Amino acid sequence: MSVEARASLFGALSDPIRLRILDALSGDERCVCTLQETVEIAPNLLSYHLRVLREAGLVEANRRGRWIDYRITPLASDAVVAALPADLTDRTTP
Repeated sequence: MSVEARASLFGALSDPIRLRILDALSGDERCVCTLQETVEIAPNLLSYHLRVLREAGLVEANRRGRWIDYRITPLASDAVVAALPADLTDRTTP
């Protein structure tokens, strides 16, 4: 993974609102309307933050009629670990 791709991934994770969105999505797929109630930001800002997370490969969308459901991608945690420097991921805990 390039340094630029790693920086982009960590940039997506560096915003408190996006972390709240990921917290809300942990364990379950949620409709945008549910996320709107949980995160409590303007709809256009929610769309922006979801786009950043989608572009970083951390969430994916599923259209259901006129609704859009979001969930954390199955490989999101692997991508975050892969973006860490090797020294951090190769260590074994005592």
